Amino acid sequence: MNDSVKGKRVAFVATEMFEQVELTEPWTALEEAGAQVELLSPERGEIHGFHHYDRADTFYVDRVVSEAQVDEYDALVLPGGVGNPDKLRMDEAAVGFVRQFVESGKPVGAICHAPWLLVEADVVRGRTLTSYPSIRTDVRNAGGNWVDEQVVVDEGIVTSRKPDDLPAFVDKLVEEIGEGTHRRTTVGSEATAS
Repeated sequence: MNDSVKGKRVAFVATEMFEQVELTEPWTALEEAGAQVELLSPERGEIHGFHHYDRADTFYVDRVVSEAQVDEYDALVLPGGVGNPDKLRMDEAAVGFVRQFVESGKPVGAICHAPWLLVEADVVRGRTLTSYPSIRTDVRNAGGNWVDEQVVVDEGIVTSRKPDDLPAFVDKLVEEIGEGTHRRTTVGSEATAS
């Protein structure tokens, strides 16, 4: 793993019905690389992971997303699942947090249905990304360029389609977090990493 993520603070934003493996695999990889990880959700307490449509494990929420500030974190990870991002895109605080994170240029990882949050935050215009195929029209309607690839990186935003893509997603996510902030001044402009 990449030593450049050691000590970095990474927020995972999720709620009920997240695809469990899309949280646990990046979480474990980042912890093993020395990052500090926190689970943020719209409400305090516990949330439940799912294995597709079957309820899985329970996870303790470290912090309510409405109380979190983007400048407290170095990166953001958005696990998918169908219900999780669908609920989160109705939460104003979660959508605002995602929007501010993308605007900050800090690395963001979104897998499976999680790019729905990027669409809702209105941050996909002019970007190339992938997602679970069922939301490709949403990405395109929001001005994004959707492609069917295992992993796509666009100025610090890492996207993948499904759990099978996790090894590539995790590798690119760790790499982008290690690189740090990516600046984007306007749509279509060149980005620089700092």
